[in-house]
Amino acid sequence: MKQSKLVPFTLIIIVLVLIAFCGFTKGVYKIPKTGYKVYLDGNELGFIESKDDLYKLIDKEQKEIKNEYNVDKVYPPKGFNVNKYISYSDNYVTTDEIYNNIKNGDNFTVRGYKVTIKKGDEEIIINVLDKKIFEDSIKNIIKAFINYDEYINYLNDTQPEIVDVGEIIDSLYFEETITIKDTLISVKDKIYTETEDLTHYLLFGDDVKAEKYTVKVGDTIASIAEDNKLNSQEFLIANADLNLRDETSLLAVGEQVSIALINPVLSLTYDLTLVEDNTVYYSKETKYDYSKNSSYKEITQKGVNGITRNTQKVHMINGEIQKAIIINSVELRAPVTEVTTRGRKYNYVSSNQGTYIDLTGDWKWPTNSPYIITSPYGYRGGRIHEGIDISGTGYGSPIYAARAGIVTESYWQNTGGNVVIIDHQNGYYTMYAHLSVRLVDKGQAVAAGTRVGSMGCSGSMCTGTHLHFGAYNGRPYQGGIPFDPRKLYQ
Repeated sequence: MKQSKLVPFTLIIIVLVLIAFCGFTKGVYKIPKTGYKVYLDGNELGFIESKDDLYKLIDKEQKEIKNEYNVDKVYPPKGFNVNKYISYSDNYVTTDEIYNNIKNGDNFTVRGYKVTIKKGDEEIIINVLDKKIFEDSIKNIIKAFINYDEYINYLNDTQPEIVDVGEIIDSLYFEETITIKDTLISVKDKIYTETEDLTHYLLFGDDVKAEKYTVKVGDTIASIAEDNKLNSQEFLIANADLNLRDETSLLAVGEQVSIALINPVLSLTYDLTLVEDNTVYYSKETKYDYSKNSSYKEITQKGVNGITRNTQKVHMINGEIQKAIIINSVELRAPVTEVTTRGRKYNYVSSNQGTYIDLTGDWKWPTNSPYIITSPYGYRGGRIHEGIDISGTGYGSPIYAARAGIVTESYWQNTGGNVVIIDHQNGYYTMYAHLSVRLVDKGQAVAAGTRVGSMGCSGSMCTGTHLHFGAYNGRPYQGGIPFDPRKLYQ
């Protein structure tokens, strides 16, 4: 009986306690509020009720950015975060207060694309509003180096077969890794809004002014290029928008052309099968008529250059040949040696090795045939290329003395690798660089056609197997003046 009376009593006590507690807390207890804490670069700016209202205010007030970038929407700055937060506090701040704290910054963002170009350990970031700006710029870069119709045929696998001469693209790609990401871009960063501006950067690099030249009467592509330390190919690439065919194309007087030196950001790499007719320069020979006095001199057989039709596999980067291999060659016309007849005269010179060499010979070509001249004499990359690059005969193929003379240098050079220099005792010197091996010593007398080394790719400046063949009026690097070695055979 006692236990049954205690149960109702206990329940009454509990009810009374609850009523008392509720009365005590009446007016103190609050319902939790949902809002948003706003941060900029990790610093809290305040607690707001609606993040959507803040975004709308930013977009509404930043009209200048909208006009500058021709966009429909502006977003908060980089480093801006809005996090959902539940609080019992009513201490909201207004969206106007938050906006006033950030409106004077230069870090608002617009939606665009971040292009990342990875070159080895280096990363280059390019921001564009529209992905098409980058895509069109890439097309312009390709058109600067190769015929765009050929490129489209390559993509569509519709390249026509080569008839007589021509080329086929075997492969084409950029060496760099390129990624494109849709993101918010700070307006304080460089943002490309025009294809032309981005094309200029990708072709010429940073801090290159759009240098222009006005064509005058008598100007040619070759003369304008040389006057501005360019070669003709660099000029054609810099002016790809003019659709010039080659260096023989005519320029209109008063026309504006670019004379800026190209320095491409990307490496457009492509392999070609190329069939072209190449010049085989004729040699020169002197014959003697004992019945004539020593002052007699006459060309008794006119020299004629030969022609070979070479099929080549060519590796190119940004319009410059890196490697060329001849896989087939047909002689279309044999070269005819130029013969000069002179009255008989003996002319000997002593070398420091105690031997003698007859200087009555003439100029011989320094490599086997067929060959390819992969880089001519003239400006290249803003610096003079003091010679011609001859390729196509293969690694280890013979390199010959172009004329009789005395070896003045046979040494290793960091840039040129194995180098041989010959003094021809008539004011002219010839240089043979990037050899795989040297076969003559300093002070050695050589006759025209003597093997002085083998073709290779030695030295830091070599990108593929070839001979760098230079000619100088005077001793190289000691006041000698370089000139195009092909003039020796003309």
